[in-house]
This record gives sequence, C-alpha cells and structure tokens, in this order.
Amino acid sequence: MNRREFIITLLGGAAAWPVAAHAQGDAPVVGYLSSFSPETNRKFIEAFRQGLNEAGFREGRNVNIEYRWAEEGSYETLPRMAAELVNRRVSVIFASPIPAALVAKAATTTIPIVFAVGSDPVETGLVTSLNRPGSNATGATFLSVELGSKRLELLRDLAPKIASVGLLVNPHNPNAVPQTHEMEEATKALGMRLDTFEASAESDFGSVFRTLRQQNEALVVSADPFFISHRSRLVELADQYAIPAIYYAREFVSAGGLISYASSLEDSFRRAATYVARILKGEKSADLPVIQPTKFELVLNLKTAKALGLTVSPTLLARADEVIE
Repeated sequence: MNRREFIITLLGGAAAWPVAAHAQGDAPVVGYLSSFSPETNRKFIEAFRQGLNEAGFREGRNVNIEYRWAEEGSYETLPRMAAELVNRRVSVIFASPIPAALVAKAATTTIPIVFAVGSDPVETGLVTSLNRPGSNATGATFLSVELGSKRLELLRDLAPKIASVGLLVNPHNPNAVPQTHEMEEATKALGMRLDTFEASAESDFGSVFRTLRQQNEALVVSADPFFISHRSRLVELADQYAIPAIYYAREFVSAGGLISYASSLEDSFRRAATYVARILKGEKSADLPVIQPTKFELVLNLKTAKALGLTVSPTLLARADEVIE
C-alpha cells in the first residue's frame, strides 16, 4: 500500500466531523498524537517534556498537552484522534512516528505539525525539503529506515557465517515497503538471501519464528511502533529459537536483545519538543529545517551473544557505544 492509499483508507470521513469550540484558558494547548502504545510512550513523553522545559514551557503551568495514541498498532484510530485535535484547535500538533505524522499532515494544512519519524520526511511527503520544509510540518527524523543496510553489515560482522536473513515487518505500516526495498538491496550486495515475514498482531509472532528458524539464520527487525511495544516478546522468541537478531532501537537490547544500531529516539523527541516551543513563541514551521541525528549508537549485549555461541570480535567490541554484560 502506498502513502496516498494509506491516508485515504485511514481518513475515511474525518473531514465531515464537526468543529468543536476553542479551548478555554490562556495556556496554549499542544496535541500529542502517537501510534506508539502508552507504555512505550513513557520514556519518549519524558524526553518531550524535557525539551519543552528547556525552552521554558512546563506542562500544566504555561502549556497544556492533550494526548492521543493508538494502542497495539491500531492505526485505523489515528484519523479520529487527529480530527479531535484539529477540532480542538490546538496550537501545535506533535505526531510520531510516521503513521501518526502522515495522518496529522492529511488532517490539517493550517495547524503547525512537529513530527519525530524514522523515515525520510521528503520521500514520505511530510516536507518538500529538509532545509526549508515549506509547509505546516517540520520536526526530527531518527533515520531508522535508512540504516537497514548498515544493520545488516553489523549483524554479519557479529555472525559471519549467516547466508540468509529474515526481515520482520508490519504490513500496516507505510514504512514496510521502503524498509523492505532497503534490505533487498543490502542482501543482494552481500550475496545473501532475504525472506520477509509479516506480523501485525502478537499472535503472529510464534508462527513467524517457527518458519524463520527453518529458513533463515538471522533476523532484522524493522522499525515499527508495534514491535517496540512488544520488544520483550520478540527478544524472548529470538532467544528461544536461538536466532541472532539486530534491532532498530537500544530498548530491545536493554530487554535482552543481541544488538542494535540507531540514533537516540529519546533525543529526537527532546529536540522535536524544542521546535514545538519555538512555534509557540511565534516561529513558523515552514522556516524550521528538519532535525537530523548527529550520532548513531551501536549497543551490544554480551550475555546474549554468549548464549547464542557468538564471539564478539575486539574490533566490533571497540566500535560499540554501549556494552551490556
């Protein structure tokens, strides 16, 4: 499904919903729209609040935040939530990750939108240019999609004998297609075979791993809010089936996963919040360049590597930004 089809499917009749009265009170209201689950959101909300605090805004004092999130990857609820925020006439909408950002962009052309997404915001249509977004949307990208080939190289450095790899994607996420293409090119360049596995519900995981264990020697978990919400289960199954896996966020490795390579999601949320603050102070989203990560972190779990019978080379160990023992 392409981006336009995704938006049309989700939005349905949202444009016909009635407009509510403007919020009462002097403090501006920020709408927080997320396709992360509330549990996964916790650390990111803290980082978001930190960014606001650094810019002089404190929730409940001089700014109010209305939260909306779609649990368990239920993206079909996002248009209704976006419409609620638009009808509320919030001052700014913060939206993350890409499913929420795309729906927010489709819901309004006037309310400023600040996003935190893992894909290229130009390619997905959120902005026309990274330097001059040129619309009501800007924000931060943590480039999860574009790092697929690098993650594959690191996985092969850790497990040099792997010849075939599985890619886990959520078919309901518009990021699934570009991430699959990225991995197809990466595996082809390395002379490896790629099989793609789809999961959009926790009940899918068991059959995915059983088939994966028969067909492939390693796993790449694609960037998706549903997967990070279920990181403990994914890490448990990778351990159960003795499958080396690389992830798109350090949170997986903290939960016992083998390896991750990514920019800091929390830092992206904190930096995006500073844009929300700047817009509240009068700046225009069209003039704020998209924030890109300046550092990428390699995190290794030595205990998991040992359990899988993998030897971490001194070179790879020296490259790691964090080692969990």
